[in-house]
Amino acid sequence: MSGGAVVRAWRPGLPGLVEVLHAHFPTHAYPVHTHDAWTVLIVDEGAVRYDLDHHEHGLAQAQVSLLPPHVPHDGRSVLPGGFRKRVLYLAPDRLGEGLIGAAVDQPEYVDPMLRHRIHQLHGVLLGGQEDLEAQSRLTLIEERLGQHLRRQVVAPTERSDAGVAGALRDLLDANVPDGITLEDAAKVVHAHPAHLVRAFTREYGMPPHRYLTGRRVDLARRYLLDGRPAAEVARLAGFYDQSHFTRHFKKVLGVTPMSFVRG
Repeated sequence: MSGGAVVRAWRPGLPGLVEVLHAHFPTHAYPVHTHDAWTVLIVDEGAVRYDLDHHEHGLAQAQVSLLPPHVPHDGRSVLPGGFRKRVLYLAPDRLGEGLIGAAVDQPEYVDPMLRHRIHQLHGVLLGGQEDLEAQSRLTLIEERLGQHLRRQVVAPTERSDAGVAGALRDLLDANVPDGITLEDAAKVVHAHPAHLVRAFTREYGMPPHRYLTGRRVDLARRYLLDGRPAAEVARLAGFYDQSHFTRHFKKVLGVTPMSFVRG
């Protein structure tokens, strides 16, 4: 902590995401610097002013900022009380170096859906336990950012694709305890990861990660009724640990695993 600043940074186990940063800076101002990653920034308190490639920009709470890799920028608070921000650092190849110029030209977007998705992903990453959910949310964020960079923002398609959705469900059913990455599923099904998520959600009324959690709870119920202890059941059913298992079990069934078997 320096000058009242509070920073939390970590490297999640999510392909394509090299760092996550949550920070509150009451007085700190960034000098001119560069990153080797795409910087996806939202402000939760205050407002930020920054120069990017010698052009001044501002970021308020309703916006999303996308700073490209290798381009000089600084950062400072607009208001006396400083600012609070959350940042995702994406590997350079996730959006492509060919789009750096587009981000320099327009680094801020007023896009409530995109901002909400970024907020949701930060919440998942804080827990560090929902791999498929994090992958799904990052995929949709990257798709939307790419649309902004190409100036081709479109509403999500309403096209049904029951074949893709069914194929993903079969994969999830075949990999309940171990799970499967969205990238691997996309290769098997021969569909873009973002299309996989949308097609599944439209067909079954829930995203893939929620379906998988439900299947894991079903599996856990059977193990519990067989008399296995909760700690062992958590591992066998594919949960991160016992507290992760208990939280989801209670969310689905309204009782803890112990209460479930006691009746």
